[in-house]
Amino acid sequence: MQVDPRALVEVAVQVGREAGDLVRTMRAAAVPDVDTKSTITDVVTAADRASEQLVRRRLAELRPGEPVIGEEEGGDAVDGLTWVVDPIDGTVNYLYGIPHYSVSIAAQVDGVSVAAAVVEPASGRVWTAFDGGGAWLDGQRLAVSGATRLDVSLLGYGFAYRAERRQRQAETWARMATLLRDIRRAGAASLDLCAVAAGRLDAYAEHALGRWDWAAGALLAREAGAVVFLPGQAPELGADATFAAAPGIADALYAALVEHGFGKV
Repeated sequence: MQVDPRALVEVAVQVGREAGDLVRTMRAAAVPDVDTKSTITDVVTAADRASEQLVRRRLAELRPGEPVIGEEEGGDAVDGLTWVVDPIDGTVNYLYGIPHYSVSIAAQVDGVSVAAAVVEPASGRVWTAFDGGGAWLDGQRLAVSGATRLDVSLLGYGFAYRAERRQRQAETWARMATLLRDIRRAGAASLDLCAVAAGRLDAYAEHALGRWDWAAGALLAREAGAVVFLPGQAPELGADATFAAAPGIADALYAALVEHGFGKV
């Protein structure tokens, strides 16, 4: 399928900014209207729903006939071009007034991301990438860190929503903590992957992400030079693992995660 990834990025940025403006301005009204999904800790606000509805409406106007997969309203992966949307990535941060959240939009062709925009509503920063065109933050090209040693590397991670799995993950991270400079839990997978792209994190690993969580950020990490494994690509890390790391530490981190039980959580 022939696509123009630059044009897709432009659409993703335009729509992402509009959705970002919406969720930022409606936060005070949206926060009291909170439901839960898979567990009591897995929250969704009125702003999540409104943001996805706006994105779907605008994509239908700008790219008519192209299907959308969204966190709140679902959708199915199909052959050809599909848009993948997280209307608010980092909803718990949003709920608590922590400004580390995003609107994440990616275009995929046959399930592979080819264009992406991650918009930060609180700051206005816009992260973009397209296949073969590099990764960018507000016009500045990004590159992963030059890390070569685990013991001076900073790792981003995340927890699942279910308590029993969080316990197993905590045990693995406790074992990993002695091998690293430090670890960070920031609460928005798309932005963690962008942080790897910018060299703000040396690596990132997490389980149980939805396609909407990684579709945009993983493309940024890959285009910035990271070694990236998506769910299903690295069974030793677990069937639902996402992994992104600077090339200089990727093999060592992968091995350490396997040794310390990351693939069994």
